[in-house]
Amino acid sequence: MKQRRENHVAPLLHGQEDLALSGEVSKETIDFLSDQITRIESLVFKRVKLRKPFQCLLSMPGVGKILSLTIMLETGTMDRFANVGNFTSYCRKVPSSWTSNDKKKGKGNTKNGNKYLAWAFSEAAEYARRHNDLARSFFNRKAAKTNKAVAYCALGHKLARAAYYIMRDQVDFDEQKLFA
Repeated sequence: MKQRRENHVAPLLHGQEDLALSGEVSKETIDFLSDQITRIESLVFKRVKLRKPFQCLLSMPGVGKILSLTIMLETGTMDRFANVGNFTSYCRKVPSSWTSNDKKKGKGNTKNGNKYLAWAFSEAAEYARRHNDLARSFFNRKAAKTNKAVAYCALGHKLARAAYYIMRDQVDFDEQKLFA
């Protein structure tokens, strides 16, 4: 319905004016908001200085222009992170727990880290699961062993680790390395 310019729905709803009006209003709202989003995106891309990691992140499954821009801007320089574990922790993609002598002593601060990176990698995991065969098979294997929530977190964690190496080394994504 969103992509149709002609009204093909109205003949199907003949005699049900309330449903036809509801569908027409919804489509007009979607069209208006889509135009506004396009205007905002074009303004942002004119003002932001894009760096090499932006182009490299676009090669990842599930990462488009907005997620790539979000990851690049929220991460900053990769010198801030000593290793990939520090980066994934900053992205809130690892569990937080306190242990002593292999005994659980409590949970850590789960709100520590960058909430926008956490969101970006969660969105990337969902898009990768939908549109990439290797990501989907990884997700399905993990979901069969545990549950879907854990599988989403695991896929987001994998993508965050991949993003660290992509931005650090400024190379394109290699799915054979990630899902092998």
